[in-house]
Amino acid sequence: MSGAQHAAPANRQVRLRERPTGFPGPGTWEFSSTPVPEPAEGQFLLRNLFISIDPAMRVWLNAPDSKVVHVTAAINIGDVMRASVVGRIMASRHAGFSPGDLVAGRLGVQEWAVCDGSDMIGQAVVPVPSTAGLSPSSYLGVLGIPGLTAYFGLLDVGRPQRGETVVVSGATGAVGSVAAQLAKIAGCRVVGIAGGPEKCRYLVETLGLDAAVDYRRDDLQARLREACPDGINVYFDNAGGDILDAALSQLAVRARIVMCGSMTQYTSTGPVTGPANYRALLLKRARMEGFIVYDYADRHDQARRELAAWLADGSLIAREHVMEGIESFPEALNRVLTGDKAGKLLIRLADGE
Repeated sequence: MSGAQHAAPANRQVRLRERPTGFPGPGTWEFSSTPVPEPAEGQFLLRNLFISIDPAMRVWLNAPDSKVVHVTAAINIGDVMRASVVGRIMASRHAGFSPGDLVAGRLGVQEWAVCDGSDMIGQAVVPVPSTAGLSPSSYLGVLGIPGLTAYFGLLDVGRPQRGETVVVSGATGAVGSVAAQLAKIAGCRVVGIAGGPEKCRYLVETLGLDAAVDYRRDDLQARLREACPDGINVYFDNAGGDILDAALSQLAVRARIVMCGSMTQYTSTGPVTGPANYRALLLKRARMEGFIVYDYADRHDQARRELAAWLADGSLIAREHVMEGIESFPEALNRVLTGDKAGKLLIRLADGE
């Protein structure tokens, strides 16, 4: 017998071992390795190329009866961690998908996946076209759920009008950076809230916002008042907590507050805090409204076309922070929860070409 025998490729996965309190730690995760699955009739086999790291992942780790829950179900102990991915089809027994196709969907923190056309939460996977000059990873950021969330949250819920003042918290994040830039495209005066002077400089010097406020400095209310002398017409909230309260103190009459996320609450070990300054909604006759991006599923393709056009003409800037290998997942998730990143956070598993 001659020649070396090559081991069959393995599928490395990250599974939930125990529910964390506060930030996930070493005991939260279990790394496992299984044989690469074979697609059954009506399925295809996907080689995952990029994994999206999103703040909502922390909420999925909570128990189903937690005070902080998400629109999608909690992850069960022992399950593969849920995540959005972009992958390439390597084998197919599904009439609608062919080898070589790129698709995006929530198919987990793993190197390979089998799929019947629906992802882990029952949503249809999205074909990813090969577009010159555009990485497939764009479908996890500006052309994926973060970009769509910003699009519908700002334009449909916030409804900004030319000349109005729009404030976005988490403005350097995957959702916030798109929302802030869309407000500029709409002709608004835009103020971003971010953590630290470097991020604030990026908002003004690179994204072209009119002003940026560092929430880590003292007296956020006073600095918002200075940045928004005529009040806030639209507040796109990714933060909750004290940052939301500060924004409520500066509302203009008939303001709209877009409830998108509550990053300040995701790792808190204490009671969930609500807006103490809620009477501002009454006094300013303001509207505060939540939304779910999947409610707009029939318009996702149209929104992607518009976002792609703005990317192509330079109206939208998309910055990515890419980490390498599935073993970087625990660090990557903690980075997105602390804001220790520069742009949309991704893990690269394989070459996208």
